[in-house]
Amino acid sequence: MEAAIKRYRIMALIVGVMLLILVFVAVPLRYIWDKPGASAVISPTHGILYMVYLVTAFDLYRRAGWQLQKMVLMVAAGLVPFLAFYVEHRIVREARADLARTPTPAEA
Repeated sequence: MEAAIKRYRIMALIVGVMLLILVFVAVPLRYIWDKPGASAVISPTHGILYMVYLVTAFDLYRRAGWQLQKMVLMVAAGLVPFLAFYVEHRIVREARADLARTPTPAEA
């Protein structure tokens, strides 16, 4: 499960940064200064990375056996600026705590 945690963590940070760039750079450039170039690149890039993030989030959710609310929180993290960083920290901490409590096959 540690590999799933690492994949989730990397994708959460990438999607969080891309969302901040999209919201605070590309969108103002497009709608305030009428320069759509950055938005034309960053918007679809964020969309594709968000889909990859959803796959990694679902993989971690499935492996950890969590309730649906946790998956909903992970989905929202890629949609709300700054939320990705908080959720990533919380999810990784909880996943590692769950992993530490789970006995290995040798211990079972």
